[in-house]
Amino acid sequence: MTSNTEAFDHWIRHDFKQMNTALEELYFAQEDRNDVAGVGDDIKSRLLEEGRTCIQALLEEGNTDEGFDSGFDLLGNVGFYMAACRRHELTNPANERKSPLVEASALAMQLGATLGMIPRFSSAHLETHNHAEDGVYKSFTSLDDERIFINFNTRAVFAYIRAAEALLHTLPLGVSHSVTFDLLVAARDALGDVSRFNDELFEKLDIDRFFYCVRPYYKPHKVGLHEYRGANAGDFAGINVIDLLLGLCRADDPYYSQLLVDKFLFMRPEDQLVLRDCMRRKSLLDSFLESLDTSTDTPWFRKNAALFLEVCDAHGAAAIQHHEKLVHKFIERPAVGAGVEEREGLTASGPPLPVLLKSLRKLADLRAAAARDDIPSRYRDMQKIRAALG
Repeated sequence: MTSNTEAFDHWIRHDFKQMNTALEELYFAQEDRNDVAGVGDDIKSRLLEEGRTCIQALLEEGNTDEGFDSGFDLLGNVGFYMAACRRHELTNPANERKSPLVEASALAMQLGATLGMIPRFSSAHLETHNHAEDGVYKSFTSLDDERIFINFNTRAVFAYIRAAEALLHTLPLGVSHSVTFDLLVAARDALGDVSRFNDELFEKLDIDRFFYCVRPYYKPHKVGLHEYRGANAGDFAGINVIDLLLGLCRADDPYYSQLLVDKFLFMRPEDQLVLRDCMRRKSLLDSFLESLDTSTDTPWFRKNAALFLEVCDAHGAAAIQHHEKLVHKFIERPAVGAGVEEREGLTASGPPLPVLLKSLRKLADLRAAAARDDIPSRYRDMQKIRAALG
């Protein structure tokens, strides 16, 4: 890091976090917690100007070529600043032709273009690539509920990654290999960890603190002329690798392929490469289906296919759990209670909440191979394997 990069990183880890926390406490003490206009304006002005000063020094230095990891970390810091400005209504894409954060936009676009990513912070900046110093990682605030949210999301993401890596190792072995059984066990257990971490998150996270003090930092905002959706906890390759390799979702499904296209640049380049490769691979489900006519009575089929179904069930259970507990409990219910379910910018993805909920339900049902005829569910194909196993 250069001295200017270090200074900006130090500001993000300390003063920036303290100012956001102070503002959140002011907002939360109000009768209308959604109304942030005119609240803590002195703190907002300080945050805006201190961040701009740090970023201007980096622009003048012109030294952003410190390697991929350094550039990625710097993009995260610029992204945190821009997201906080959006949260505090210092910028709002509904009222702007372009972002008023001129210096931050310039630096973010330069970094995003060189890294091959969107020019704003992504979930990896808070989860898988969030370096801790003296036991403390970067966050927007020092609120306990943000820490709980990041901690358990990060644990769940790494569990998904473990499951995805196990399934990737089955590709050169094939579905009949004895070691494929071991890899399916690892995938099933990792997906069980996802559900366990999610249960802990749902139990410990305060609904109101999440809805009013954590969620708003994930809103869409403009960088330069273009508006970008907010970061999403699913913006990593692992969960889609599982979808595709299990065969529960297909890259040739227009709905699902659109989802992949929309998230590619929110992922690190190495994740992009893995996901592109998986999009052209034959799924495990299709491989088991091809073996139905010749191998249903063989020991390997009965053993490996049964465990494959357990992996699929675990993946589906985690997807339904996420939709029915996290989305419903922490977003839909408080939004309806506050009468803001139709408000713009409520969701990280951008569309109105009812539209997003319908899309998320569809995705959860694809992952669960639900018995639906209006989506390309693999329910009937899964039933063929269940029937073959008796």
